[in-house]
Amino acid sequence: MDSYRFLSAYYDRFTDDVGYSRWADYFESVFQRCGFRPELVLDLACGTGTLTGEMARRGYEMIGVDASPEMLMQAMNNTLDCDIRPVFLHQRMEELDLYGTIQAVLCCLDSVNYVTDPSVLREAFRRVSLFLEPDGVFVFDVNTKRKFDRMNGQCYVRDDEDVYCAWQVDFDGALCTYDFDIFERIGEKNRWERMEESHLERYYAPEELCALLEESGFDRIELHPELSFGELDGSEDRIFIIARKRKA
Repeated sequence: MDSYRFLSAYYDRFTDDVGYSRWADYFESVFQRCGFRPELVLDLACGTGTLTGEMARRGYEMIGVDASPEMLMQAMNNTLDCDIRPVFLHQRMEELDLYGTIQAVLCCLDSVNYVTDPSVLREAFRRVSLFLEPDGVFVFDVNTKRKFDRMNGQCYVRDDEDVYCAWQVDFDGALCTYDFDIFERIGEKNRWERMEESHLERYYAPEELCALLEESGFDRIELHPELSFGELDGSEDRIFIIARKRKA
């Protein structure tokens, strides 16, 4: 899977409804509930760095890590206006290697689902735990089976002035494949260039994720509906998981 080789250039316009300021508000609420304000925060699988920049503008020292060089190029451009520029590293989650410890780790927009091998995810969680200070906080979100089931077999279209994107979704109960066709208008003669890209996500049951977290040195694990601190009721498309690194 050559994820985001082409889609990186259009990712921000296709996700303009995410509301990153609301996500940043939520993460700050998490920090308040944990009783501290972290100085150094890792945005794991940072993508185009929109959230990284939002957090940096709020005074956090940020590190952004992503496996896609194309996404990191967008991230660097998106954070040029930050007074304290984030540091960006080209690394896979399971190969995370920092120069020191951090106090908080964020991993957003179903990036955990993109790790399709449970043994690789176990190593990614272990690496997060390795560089997270005791009592530090790890916050991430995942897509639910309800969402994958609802998207299965569906075709979606995004039509902008000079870009047309269509993608089809196939979910087999464990793995979800997104096949993208991207058409971009080239020049002034109404010529269109076609690009193809496939993405793969894995469904993880909440109890499986909790077990991996506990195995990796986390406790005080909380599961909540999207951008809230409420109780799960089974109607969620996305859930948030908050975990604390065990105290030494």
